[in-house]
Amino acid sequence: MKAKYIILSALSAIALTSCENFLDEHYLGGTQDKEQVAQTVDAIPERINASVSGMYAKLGEPYAYYGRSQNRADDMAYPAIAISLDLNSGDMVTIESGYDWFSVASEYSDRTPNYANPRMRQGLMYNVIYATVEVLESIPDDTENEELIAKRGQAKAIRAFAYLSLVPYYQFAYKGHEDQPTVPIMSDENDPLNNPRASVKDIYDYIIKDLTDAIADLEGFKRSNKGIIDQNVAYGIRARAYLNMEEWAKAAEDAEKAMDGYTPYAMSELTEPGFYNASDHSWIWAILIPSETAGQAYATWPSQLGSFSGNGYTAGTGIYRMINTLLWNKIPTSDIRRAWWVDENLESPYLENLTWKDEAEGITYKGQEIGPAKIADVKEPFIPYSNVKFGQRSGIGSPYNDGDWCLMRSEEMILIRAEALAKAGDLAAGKALLQSFVQGNRDPQFTSKASTVEAFSDEVWLQRRIELWGEGFAQADRMRLNKNIFKYRKGDNNSNVPENYRFNIPAGDPWLLMRFPTTEINGNAAIVQNEGGTLPQPGDGLDEVTSD
Repeated sequence: MKAKYIILSALSAIALTSCENFLDEHYLGGTQDKEQVAQTVDAIPERINASVSGMYAKLGEPYAYYGRSQNRADDMAYPAIAISLDLNSGDMVTIESGYDWFSVASEYSDRTPNYANPRMRQGLMYNVIYATVEVLESIPDDTENEELIAKRGQAKAIRAFAYLSLVPYYQFAYKGHEDQPTVPIMSDENDPLNNPRASVKDIYDYIIKDLTDAIADLEGFKRSNKGIIDQNVAYGIRARAYLNMEEWAKAAEDAEKAMDGYTPYAMSELTEPGFYNASDHSWIWAILIPSETAGQAYATWPSQLGSFSGNGYTAGTGIYRMINTLLWNKIPTSDIRRAWWVDENLESPYLENLTWKDEAEGITYKGQEIGPAKIADVKEPFIPYSNVKFGQRSGIGSPYNDGDWCLMRSEEMILIRAEALAKAGDLAAGKALLQSFVQGNRDPQFTSKASTVEAFSDEVWLQRRIELWGEGFAQADRMRLNKNIFKYRKGDNNSNVPENYRFNIPAGDPWLLMRFPTTEINGNAAIVQNEGGTLPQPGDGLDEVTSD
């Protein structure tokens, strides 16, 4: 690996040890320069396979950033970022507990530069970017090898995904902020010790170019599993980028191409906890997490997000991830997705056919008995509005915290296309698409009541908040749509937001912007830190912010 990438200050020495498996310039036992490495790979394409696999592995391995020696139960790669973002949004709620690794996201102290959570959220994505550099530097620009061309496309697409996982949180929405700074671009032209933040426009131009190149490289490529990026995935990532850029017609077109061959979950399929199997027909892209990789690790998403682990943090300590009652109350009773959370009585149709056995006591809890059940050292009683959306591959109560993580599914692309069609000038087409999806797959009684594009945008946003809950989209939507962080309505006696998390933040408040880790500031002389705003305190913003 080039020294210039090794010394990048965004990562700690611990994190940098994850680079040890990358293809370097000492290849096949001898010292080779970059050109010689590329020639070797062109002649023997399989030599690059380990680097490509490592590029993907960084998104989903337990202890992917800080390493197993640190034993951080929140160090579970991309799913940790998703949980943090949904807690930031206020649509996800959790109890206040000293055992919660994600409490900083609920209280918004994750803007503190020397905290581990924001450091991980930035550093993990740059680890992925470094991995793509290794892959791309090893492939000759003029290669005609189809296998290498496809790998080049995958690397460029995942690099774009990594930047797109950073940009929306370090600067406000694209429109109106095109010249404002976001995050540094890592390239041969930029000195990592003096690499200023790229403008919003420049980094989106970079993302779009990567994805356009990737789409061309992936033409005709057939992947072996959904953990690998193919052309559909590249179109889907570009649809997300165009949505952020308000390039509505392009976003609609790319979303349609992304979901070609994929269909949403039908109502008949949403009858029990799920969202853990990449083979599901709605999933376009996933992080494949084999059972042997997850094992009984606490640093897994079933341990930290699901409610059914027999050896995890949520069930074991009662730190369940719940839906905010402000959002819950907006879901019609006719919508089958209400079953994704237990109600105030700890009941859900999703529990009806489930069992959870207390091995120590020899008791089997069935159906609605599961909610209030307490199993010593395994499960605390559910809390009202706890999610039961997410299951796990090994079953209810299993100590193996296994399950694939969905990165993209057809439902998201449908919602992108509906919003983009309307905002591109065809409100009727957007309404028809949204109504067809929701009526046919979620709520038979749904009708779009919007008569303006703005009102329809809010209808789509509500559907996104419900449909994609827990999957890491909520905060990005609030940032791009210029929405308030509305967690608590003043005087709401039925709120499930803990008192110390009862604050609201107006859209545009500087505190919403993520801060660069101290290590990055110390190592990159050109970085200018995001500033402004203050850490919210209980009661802040309750008079100023009274709605979404």
